[in-house]
Amino acid sequence: MKKNIHPQYFSEARVHCACGNTFTVGSTQEFIEVEICSKCHPFYTGKTRILDTMGRVEKFRKRLAKKRK
Repeated sequence: MKKNIHPQYFSEARVHCACGNTFTVGSTQEFIEVEICSKCHPFYTGKTRILDTMGRVEKFRKRLAKKRK
């Protein structure tokens, strides 16, 4: 096996989110900046919104209702 080819591993790498949340993970980078995390992501916070573009969501719901009958 070749020596000195693996990156350095940081077991206490700091992650900083745009919302201000900070936590530690294991990574090959010592400091990581992210735009969204589990504290501010709509899926995990329960604030999920459906954007209806040109009535597509309503069309889908109508087709789904026809299929279920």
